Amino acid sequence: MSGSANRPVGRRAFVLAATAAGTALTVGTAHAAAFGYSDDGSNYVVDTGAQLVFKVSKSTGDLTSLVYRGTEYQGYGGMNSHIESGLGASTVGIKQSGSTILVSVTHGTLKHYYAARSGENNVYLWTDKADTSVSATRYIVRVKKGAFLNDEPDSYTYAPTTIEASDVFRKSDGQTRSKHYSKRRVMDYDYVGWSAGGVGLWIVRSNHEKASGGPFYRSLLRHQSADGGGLYEILYYGQNQTEAQRFGLQGPYVIAFTDGGAPSSALFPGTLTTPWADSLGIPGYVPASGRGKVAGVGISGRNTAHPYTVGLANSAAQYWGSARSSDGYFSVPGVLPGTYTLTVFKGELAVYTTSVSVSAGGTTTLNTIALPSSNDPANANAIWRIGDWNGTPGGFKNADLMTYAHPSDARAASWTGNVVIGGGGETAAFPCYLWKDVNSGLLVYFKLTAAQAAAAHTLRIGVTTAYANGRPQVTVNDSWTSAVPSPPTQPNTRSLTNGSYRGNNHTFTYSVPASAWKTDTSQYNVLRIDVVSGSGATGFLSAGTAIDALDLLM
Repeated sequence: MSGSANRPVGRRAFVLAATAAGTALTVGTAHAAAFGYSDDGSNYVVDTGAQLVFKVSKSTGDLTSLVYRGTEYQGYGGMNSHIESGLGASTVGIKQSGSTILVSVTHGTLKHYYAARSGENNVYLWTDKADTSVSATRYIVRVKKGAFLNDEPDSYTYAPTTIEASDVFRKSDGQTRSKHYSKRRVMDYDYVGWSAGGVGLWIVRSNHEKASGGPFYRSLLRHQSADGGGLYEILYYGQNQTEAQRFGLQGPYVIAFTDGGAPSSALFPGTLTTPWADSLGIPGYVPASGRGKVAGVGISGRNTAHPYTVGLANSAAQYWGSARSSDGYFSVPGVLPGTYTLTVFKGELAVYTTSVSVSAGGTTTLNTIALPSSNDPANANAIWRIGDWNGTPGGFKNADLMTYAHPSDARAASWTGNVVIGGGGETAAFPCYLWKDVNSGLLVYFKLTAAQAAAAHTLRIGVTTAYANGRPQVTVNDSWTSAVPSPPTQPNTRSLTNGSYRGNNHTFTYSVPASAWKTDTSQYNVLRIDVVSGSGATGFLSAGTAIDALDLLM
């Protein structure tokens, strides 16, 4: 299961190639002759017997050295690789079991493990967080200055001007950069890293069963600057969280070195098997034999223009799998025993839920799931509709750019501008985000027939998240104004400016009386959408919200 093979980059790979630095890196400690470990007084030194030697501090459990083919890659700014920003004083032990070496780290209630396999250029990691004594669940591999330089969205090497907090930057050409701009949801990538000069350095993510946020969660994955780089495995992070954090043993995730190609697919979540770890005695470790599977014959009532995902979640674990486009068949393996809420998502919009139970070694088989038509808001008859009910702002103006850029980015189209129904291109003209201080008061023009104008109608506005309780209040023809709606539960951190629209999908409904409409069918009705909130700052940090779809029902 070596990660050193030079494999072509796959379709789903998050491969971000870089230009090799012109300066040589520091050469690390000499490589031992064979697989094994030693003690240099301060660190346990592990030689995988391949081309990788790494060190773990005996006092803190930090990863203090990563030497691949004689070159040191670990460390920048005097900092090591570790959980969070470093655990501090910890109890660290090491043992060898045949062709596996396991380093164990204990810091209060948190336990962390590093494993090496003979002949592999990989480090396997597990993290067991039992409570909130450690604030988040993040491992960061700190990579030496100059090893991999690039100018990708999550790099700020060439972006010296800070425009928000201390982590969003602007280049001289107006493009923005931030470690938050990863572009990817969890389900979209298997690994993240860099390749340059015939060396690839990657983190292959775990299955995220103890993470929070589900398959569509977006978080920072890596960063790069002139001072060094970072690769992350983030299981719980303080931004854009829609769920409480989960506790318990998570892993393995893998630090993998290659000769420049992608890491072996045998290391990917859903593919990786670790029977060699079954006998290591890691507390909380559950082997394949102690897990079950959920499989569905199919899903009927789907809109085949959209992908469907099936998620399983309870307070202890989460899993997901894609439904087959032809018939909706799905399979979710490797599930810990328990009872889960099964959710079917159209895009990122929940359209069905049920309960399933999973037993060790068993397969829970479900008959065809029939999606009720009423569960999909797109099935309602509408006079007009802007956007697509799929739980994302996809298709709206600037929507794609906002997963890897700041709203002030020079590439963004104007956030202002009104929309006329019937001319075509309404969705592309409607901004994906609305802010109280930027484009509140947006106008939508539309005409009604005499019969339509004689009746009351329901207006719906779907949102995917909000910042500072931003929510839409509507006015029709300056003659009727809705009440201020209550704010739904949403993450309480930045989202719209750090690459994520993922919060809690919510639909606002407004009952517009017939008296609000224009009776002259040749005239346009005017809908004004204002963002209201008593919170927020100014500009792009004023109260705002992300749009999923809006429509006027028959």
